[in-house]
Amino acid sequence: MEWLFIIALAAGGLWLKRRLDRVENRARALEAEIELLLARTARVPEPSDAAATRAKPSPVSVPTVRSDREVERMSEPASVSEQDEPDEAFPPAPVEPEPTAPLAPRFDFEDMFGRKLPIWAGGLTLAVAGVLLVRYSIEAGLLTERVRVALSFLFGLILLAAAEFAHRHPQRVGDPRICQAFAGAGLATLYAGFYLAGSRYGLMGQGLAFLGLAAVTAAAIGLSLRFGLPAAILGLVGGFAAPALIGGEDANLPLLALYLALVTGGLSWAGGQQKRTWLGVAALVGGLGWGALILQVETLGSGDILALGLYLTILGAIIPALAEYGSFARFVRLGGAALASIQLAALVATSLHDPLAWGLYLLLGAALAVFGWREGSFREANAIAAGIAIALLIIWDLPYAPLFALVAAGVAAIFAAVPLAHIMRGEDRRVDIGMVGAVPLGIALAAIWQFADPGGDSAQIQLALGLATLAILPLYAAYLVRNRAEMGAFALCTASGQLVIWFALLLVTPAWAAPLTMLPIFAGTAGIARVRSGKPIDALSWGALVLALMALALTPEFLSESRRLGGLASDASVLRALLRWSTLFAMAAALASVLAPAKARAPEPRLAAALAGGLLYAASAQIVPAPWLAPLAAALAIACHRALPRWPGASAALLGIAVLWALAPLGLWSQAAIASLAGHPVLVDALPTPFAALTRLAGPALALAIVAPPLRYEGGQTPLVAYTIASGLALVALHVVFKHLFALDTVARFEDFGMAERTVWQVLLVGAGWAVWNFADSEEWGRPAAIALGAAALSHYLIYSLILHNPLWSDQAVGPTPIANLLLLSAATGIGAAVLLRRTVAPNWAPFLDTLVMAIVSIAAIALLRQIYAGSFLTGTPLGPTEDFLRSLVGIALALAFLAIGARREERSWRIGSLAIMLVAVVKVFAFDAAGLEGLVRIASFLALGLSLIGIGWFYARMLSGSAASQDASDRA
Repeated sequence: MEWLFIIALAAGGLWLKRRLDRVENRARALEAEIELLLARTARVPEPSDAAATRAKPSPVSVPTVRSDREVERMSEPASVSEQDEPDEAFPPAPVEPEPTAPLAPRFDFEDMFGRKLPIWAGGLTLAVAGVLLVRYSIEAGLLTERVRVALSFLFGLILLAAAEFAHRHPQRVGDPRICQAFAGAGLATLYAGFYLAGSRYGLMGQGLAFLGLAAVTAAAIGLSLRFGLPAAILGLVGGFAAPALIGGEDANLPLLALYLALVTGGLSWAGGQQKRTWLGVAALVGGLGWGALILQVETLGSGDILALGLYLTILGAIIPALAEYGSFARFVRLGGAALASIQLAALVATSLHDPLAWGLYLLLGAALAVFGWREGSFREANAIAAGIAIALLIIWDLPYAPLFALVAAGVAAIFAAVPLAHIMRGEDRRVDIGMVGAVPLGIALAAIWQFADPGGDSAQIQLALGLATLAILPLYAAYLVRNRAEMGAFALCTASGQLVIWFALLLVTPAWAAPLTMLPIFAGTAGIARVRSGKPIDALSWGALVLALMALALTPEFLSESRRLGGLASDASVLRALLRWSTLFAMAAALASVLAPAKARAPEPRLAAALAGGLLYAASAQIVPAPWLAPLAAALAIACHRALPRWPGASAALLGIAVLWALAPLGLWSQAAIASLAGHPVLVDALPTPFAALTRLAGPALALAIVAPPLRYEGGQTPLVAYTIASGLALVALHVVFKHLFALDTVARFEDFGMAERTVWQVLLVGAGWAVWNFADSEEWGRPAAIALGAAALSHYLIYSLILHNPLWSDQAVGPTPIANLLLLSAATGIGAAVLLRRTVAPNWAPFLDTLVMAIVSIAAIALLRQIYAGSFLTGTPLGPTEDFLRSLVGIALALAFLAIGARREERSWRIGSLAIMLVAVVKVFAFDAAGLEGLVRIASFLALGLSLIGIGWFYARMLSGSAASQDASDRA
C-alpha cells in the first residue's frame, strides 16, 4: 500500500503548490496596481506661484481617496470656464483601458487530481480488489474453484448494479464518473471470471468460455452508450484479447471470424454513436490485425478461406461504409480497403490462387463498388483494390487459362465496367477515368505476360480477340467524354484502348512487323489531332510514334539494319528494312504536318520534323551504297531546306547527320596536322582519300553554308559561325585533294617536292584572299573571309616554310637556278599574306606585320645568297668566308632599303627595322668579318662601312628635321 500513500502525498503537495501559486499571482496583481497609482501621482503638474500663495501645502500630505463617481466626474471634459482656470490640484486622470476578455480555461489541478482521477482510480482499485480477492482465496485455499468463480461473477454483477444505481440517482451520487468506475470494474471482473473458468480451472469448455467473453464484450459495447469511456475501452481491449485468452490449437476459425467481425462492427458503431472516432478506428485496426494473425495459419480449409474472406470483406468495405468516422472517414475507408485488399491478396497467393479465394477478393471489390455508387471515397479505395488485383494476375504462377480468363473478366467487370457506368451517368470522378483507362491495360499486360507466345498459334488468336474485346471499355469511355473541354480524360481512355488493340495486333503478327502494327493506331491518333488540338491530343500521336520506335529497336533485325546507317555491311533483308524505316518516316512526317499549322514556332513540330528527317535518311540508307551516304545526307538537307521551309527541323537533322559523316575524315586530317606541328611531314597515306574529302567534307560544308545560317540567325544577321565552320571544312577538303595531287608518300619525295607543294598551297591561299578582298560584293562577309585566308596563308608560311622546314636548316629542294627559284616565290607568298592582313585588319597590327615583312625579306635574301653557293639543297655545302662577308653587305643594303621605305611612307616601324638590321650588320663586320681581312681589302671594308654610317646619319638627321618642321607648321596652322 506504500504506493497509494505516495500518490496521496504527491496529490497533496501539488494541491498546496496550486494554492501557493494563486497567492503569488494575487500579490503580483496588487503590486502592479500600486505601481499604476504611483505613476499617476508623478504625472500631476506643479502648482503655479499664485496658486502656491493662495493654497500652501500642509506639512503632512495625506493622499485623498476618491470614490468611483468622483473619478468619473474628473475624467469628463471641463466646461469653458473651467478650461480657462484649470484646477491644478486635481488634473484629469487618464482614461482606463477596457477590460480584456477572460483567458481560455487552463488546466485545473484540483479538478483533475481531486475530483476526476480519484474516481477513476477508485474504479480501477475495485477491479484490482476483485482480482486480488480471487487470488487470495486461491492461495489460502479458503474456497473451492467453483465458489471462487461464482463469487467473481457475483462481484462483477454487483459492481454493474452499483453503476446502474449511480446512473439512475445522479442527485445522490453527485458525479457521473462514479457510475463509469463501477461499470469498468464490473466488466473487468467478469472478463477475469470467464478467463479463470475457461482457461485456468477448466470448469467450462473453451467454446462456452469464449461465448461468455463475447457476451461480456457485447455488454461492454452496450454499456459504453450508457456509462461512457471506461466501458468502451474495456470492450475494445477485452473484445480483441478474448480470443487470445481462451483460444487453443483447435480454434474454430469461422466462429472466431464471426466473433471478431461482431466486435469490430459493434465498437465501430459505438464509436460513431458516442462521437469517438478513435474508438471506431482502433476497432478497425484491431480487427485487421487479427486478420493478419489468422493468415499465419499454415493450412486453411475451404471453410476457413470462406470465413476469412467474408471477414476481411466486412472489415474492408461494409463496416467503413456503415460506421461514422467524421472528418477521418475518407482516410479510414482508404486505409481499411487497402489493408483488407492486401490481406485478401495474401490469402489468394497462399491458397495457390484458389477460385474461392479469388471469388472472395472480387466480392470485396464488388462491395467497394456498391458503396462507391453513393460515396466517392470508396471509388478511390476500389482503385487500390484494382491495382492489387492486377498485381495478383501478373504474379500468378502457371495459371489455368480458363480460370485466368474468368477472373480477368470479373476484374474488368468490377473495376472497369462499374467506373464506365459512372461515366455513362455523368457522375464520374477522376479516379473513374483512371480506372477505365488503367484496368483494361493492366489486364492486357498480365495476359500477355502469362500467355504470350511468338508462335502465333490459335491460342494467340483467341488471346488477341479477348484483348480486342477488352479494349471496348476504354474506347467507349473515350467516346463518352469526347466533347468535354478538358481533353485529358479523352486522351487517357483513347491511349489505353489503342494500346490494348496494339497488343492484340502484336500477338497475331510476326516479330519483324511490330513497328508496322502501330501504323493504324497512329493513323487514328493523327486523325484526331487534325480535328482537335491540345497537349493531351498531341501526346497521343507522340506516344504512338515513340512506341513504334521502341518496337523497331526491340526487334532482332534492328541491329543489323542500323549498321547500314554508318555504311557498314548488313545481312538484313533490304526490302523488309526499307518497309520498316519508311513506315516510321511516314508517321513522323504526318505528325510534323499535323503539328506545324497550329504550332509553327513551338518545339514540338520542329522535333517531329527532325525525327522525320532522321528517319528519311535511315530509310534511304537501307538501299543507298555506303560511299554515297554522306553526300546523300547533305543533298537531302539542302533539298528539305529549299522544298520544305516550314520544316526546319528536318533539314537540321539531316545537316547534323552530314556533319557526323565529316568527323572521321576530319579526325584523320587533324591527327596528321597535329603531328606536322612537331616537324613530321604530312604524307598522303595518313590522309583521307580525295573521294572521302569531297563527299564527306565538301558536301557537308556546302550543306552547312546553305542550311545552317537560316536555322541559327534571324533578322538578316551575318551567319559568321556557320560560314566559318563551312569554310573550314571546305578548306580541309581542298587541302586533302591538293596533297593527293603531289602524292608525297615518302620522306624522299617530301624533301624533293615539299617546298614546291607548300609554296603552291600558299599561293592559292593568298590569291584567294586577294580575290575575295578585291571582288567580294559584300563587305560584311568579304572582309572576314579575306582575313581568314590571309591569316591561314601567313600562318602556314611562318610555321612550315620559315620555321619547321626552312631550307637553310632542313633538307628541302629550292631549285637549281639562282634567284629564279622557289625561295623567292615562297617569300613572296609570306609577304603577300602580311600585306593583305595589313590592309584588312585594324591599324594596331601594322607595326607587327611590317616587322614580319622585314624578317621575311631578310631571311629570303640570305637564302638566295646561300643558293648561289650551295645549289638546290642549301644544307649541302659549307659556308665560305666570301659568302659570309656578302651576308653583311646584304644586311647593310637591306637596312638602307628599309630606311628608304620608312622615309617615303613616314612609318617609324620601317626605320626602326632598318636600324636594327644595320646594327646587326655593323657588329658582324667588326666582330667577325673584318677580323679575317688583310691589307687594302680590310681598309676598303672599313671605308665603305664608315661612309655608309655617315650617309645613314645624314639621312636620318635630314628626315627627322623635315618631320619636325612639318609638325610645327601643322601646329601653327
